[in-house]
Amino acid sequence: MPLRGVTSGEPLGGVTSGVPLRRVTSDVPLRPGLRPGPVEADHGRMRVVPVSFESLVEDLADRLASRESDTRIRVAVDGPDAADPARLADALADPLRVRGRPVVRVATSDFLRPASLRLEFGRTNPDSFYNGWFDEAGLTRELLVPAAPEGSGRVLTRLWDAGRDRSARQPYEELPACAIVLVSGPLLLGSGLPFDVTVHLELSAAALERRTAEDQRWTLPAFRRYADEVAPETFADVVVRVDDPRRPAIVLER
Repeated sequence: MPLRGVTSGEPLGGVTSGVPLRRVTSDVPLRPGLRPGPVEADHGRMRVVPVSFESLVEDLADRLASRESDTRIRVAVDGPDAADPARLADALADPLRVRGRPVVRVATSDFLRPASLRLEFGRTNPDSFYNGWFDEAGLTRELLVPAAPEGSGRVLTRLWDAGRDRSARQPYEELPACAIVLVSGPLLLGSGLPFDVTVHLELSAAALERRTAEDQRWTLPAFRRYADEVAPETFADVVVRVDDPRRPAIVLER
């Protein structure tokens, strides 16, 4: 199954003897101020294959590096902090560079909204976390649109310094035409952010509850809402179950 937004027909499935990664296509329209509802998927056709973290990284790096070698690719690595999406995105950077692709790493924690907006309803409001924590407009304007294959290539990789609650004052940088932009963070899918490839790190409800840090437990209702309203596992290009971080499992089509 081809990656969404990338024209090559090669499946992203090198970890499993040519079996393609599961993929459910969604054309659910976005509603103003809302994420789309879940897409029905035939879970009976799905199976999970445990892999090592290292083989997951190498396979993803191989497949991403081989796609559209003269075109920029915007990759989302989506998941709650408990799934550690930054770990996977960081691990992909060097293997992609070894394969000849320049890499830009971005974290959504550098694209937060100002505290006056983010914390308007308190510091631990799950609805604010779900709908108003991250500056999706700024991420789109300053990074994702100019990083598109047809974009200007002039991007900001940090927009807001949350510690000082002010602009990060980051200089613009020029992306090479073949760069891969790796963006990690939570709640990246379902709101219309223009990614070319989406990777979703999936946790069961029990694992999410167990592995969420005490000072972050107030975010759990937001992630339950994300699972119910968006169901990212039904339309992400790559779905990796990470209940056991030592032994991820890729969701595959039979």
